[in-house]
Amino acid sequence: MLVHFQQPHSRNRWYQGFLALIFQTLTVFTLLMMAALPASSQDDTLLLREDDRVRGERDAPVTLLEYSDFTCGFCEKFFEETWPLLSSEYVETGKLRLIYRDFPRAISGPSIDSAMAARCAGEQGEYWSMHDRLFSSHRKFSPDQLRQHAEDLGLNVRQFSECFQAERYKESIYRDRMEGGRLGVRGTPHFILYLTHNPDDGPFLVIPGAFPYDVFQEQIERLLQKASTQQSPESL
Repeated sequence: MLVHFQQPHSRNRWYQGFLALIFQTLTVFTLLMMAALPASSQDDTLLLREDDRVRGERDAPVTLLEYSDFTCGFCEKFFEETWPLLSSEYVETGKLRLIYRDFPRAISGPSIDSAMAARCAGEQGEYWSMHDRLFSSHRKFSPDQLRQHAEDLGLNVRQFSECFQAERYKESIYRDRMEGGRLGVRGTPHFILYLTHNPDDGPFLVIPGAFPYDVFQEQIERLLQKASTQQSPESL
């Protein structure tokens, strides 16, 4: 969630900037203090599924569940600005895993096509390569451009095209979106942070937008501290 303000006149710049800061701070505080979601962890939509796309160690103590759309500008902003820091600090060090689920903003067109392209690349073991390329492509999502991405990644283009044209993963993509809706997702990107093991010990933390890295860092550290207290004496 981003708050936009018009450029103030010079004599009001400090005052309006101060009000903007207060408003943004209160917004972040209110959203992050949501301790529970519309569906608890007893609803298995929050748990790892066989067909989930997972980045990082599957046994990492904290999970970041992302609902996203390759055509979304704020999702691209998160990928370019915040994800590299999260990846190096938490994912590559085994502290955090990312579960990526599709939340297309339209029922057809580039939102669906780009998600299907990533899934079809996944058949050849290149889901994340296509994921990263799509977010870095400046929204080049026409069918011809998607085939070109597959060729540039060294995929078997014939196999990719057959998968894409058959719309093999369309129902699965729609399922992601429907489950996201039941969890309260209304826009993209949308993030849910929770403990991987014993998630009911909570809390569940909702970050509904492309917030800066510091917001994610603070909440991840909070959950890591909680996870460390869950360790049994034998594991210490």
